[in-house]
Amino acid sequence: MFDTLLTAQYCLPESPPNPLRRRWLTPSTKFVDCVNRKGMAQLHAISSCSSTNLLFHGSQRGSARVYGRVHCPRKTASEQELGVKASEFHGLAIAQNRDNFGLTRGNHAIQAVLASDKGAVTSTGVDGKVLGKKLNKVVLAYSGGLDTSVIVPWLRENYGCEVVCFTADVGQGLQELEGLEQKAKASGACQLVVKDLKEEFVRDFIFPCLRAGAIYERKYLLGTSMARPVIAKAMVDVAKEVGADAVSHGCTGKGNDQVRFELTFFALNPELSVVAPWREWEIRGREDAIEYAKKHNVPVPVTKKSIYSRDRNLWHLSHEGDILEDPGKEPKEDMYMMSVDPKEAPNQPEYVKVGIYQGLPVSINGKDLSPASLLAELNDIGGKHGIGRIDMVENRLVGMKSRGVYETPGGTILFTAVRELESLTLDRETMQTKDFLALKYAELVYAGRWFDPLRESMDAFMKEVTKTTTGSVTLKLYKGSVSVTGRESPYSLYREDISSFESGDIYNQADAAGFIRLYGLPMRVRAMRERGL
Repeated sequence: MFDTLLTAQYCLPESPPNPLRRRWLTPSTKFVDCVNRKGMAQLHAISSCSSTNLLFHGSQRGSARVYGRVHCPRKTASEQELGVKASEFHGLAIAQNRDNFGLTRGNHAIQAVLASDKGAVTSTGVDGKVLGKKLNKVVLAYSGGLDTSVIVPWLRENYGCEVVCFTADVGQGLQELEGLEQKAKASGACQLVVKDLKEEFVRDFIFPCLRAGAIYERKYLLGTSMARPVIAKAMVDVAKEVGADAVSHGCTGKGNDQVRFELTFFALNPELSVVAPWREWEIRGREDAIEYAKKHNVPVPVTKKSIYSRDRNLWHLSHEGDILEDPGKEPKEDMYMMSVDPKEAPNQPEYVKVGIYQGLPVSINGKDLSPASLLAELNDIGGKHGIGRIDMVENRLVGMKSRGVYETPGGTILFTAVRELESLTLDRETMQTKDFLALKYAELVYAGRWFDPLRESMDAFMKEVTKTTTGSVTLKLYKGSVSVTGRESPYSLYREDISSFESGDIYNQADAAGFIRLYGLPMRVRAMRERGL
């Protein structure tokens, strides 16, 4: 038997009547502190055993229980040393030891992990603020915008750590990379690390999805979904290089990207701590962020705020927000940035020949190119003809529906080319199985499970069955449309001497009669039974 520190935190309204307060106390619990000014109560308890049950009682309104603040007259010098920030856990008991215990609230048991004495240390932030958890160095996914600029001082203030900003070049454009080091250091970062990931992004993430034929919900070619794991992977590498013990991102708690980043962190280095400010801080919008920036002498980015939320990389450009939040409204033409209005596209079609080797594109019009260069060139060609615009309502991983518009000019051309070549090189059963697995493959990528063994196993299948998908496809681009005009492959399963209407030695048309009788036997037997034959 040993003493164990228990820290439990709950979101609470104003104080309830006095009788309710006393119901929190149990014979085995000794309260040493309850502190919070904004509706969060902290209970620090010492138990004489490794497993403790605390019974919480409160007034019930509908299906939700409402709890009041607990009044604790005693204070100890260790009240802040032993606390942990409530915003990290949103009302659940806090975990820092390996011993499990249950917190019973009504009929619901909440499992948590006890806090070890080793984890409860005093930490001081940049403003002398006493912290609940100390981190040494954090690698932050950094864009230079308002949110990530504010996150830098927030991390230092709340975790007492150095901040290393990390920016990945995945083809978002040079204009988004200009002046980043100066911005990062002005926000309080100790350094900025920039890595060019364009070739790795296309070669190791985009092309496998292309080979698999992965499309999410019939339309989405997974542009953002593929970019997040390559960025998160690089962050893990940078954390190792600079000796960081944590990583951080600026994703909101409503989106998919938080999952994609964090599942990659878990898969590649589960020892790293992960900090997601949007799930912790009190900043709720742009104005709050600007005020925080001014208070901490962070230069607010002066770039014009777009009415749309955009994400750009070498594969696509996504648009969300503003008028797009109403699925019944047509997007404005001035929103598009990668593609021209198909009505304004050239009046003459352009023909493009894409060379493919084992399911992966390798050349354009006979010219061999690196993966990133090939995609960039097709983006220019496709954008000029208004190719690759998609407007869709999708189901986010977190459960809500969202409407987005995507521009994927080069990707649309490549996807069409690979699929059309497969019509020559894959037999029916293989193609159907591949298409079936492609749906699951797309789901895994969309959900951030890139490094899941299931996706890796499915990728091995895709690689194997496309070994003969080699050849070329000629496409005609015209005013927003992509059509196929020719397919060629040394491994083609198409035989003119078999498919021709002329008689041949391999296929005897008279054989079809017996095949039809056998193939249609179940239907014939059923009809005979219904007629009493």
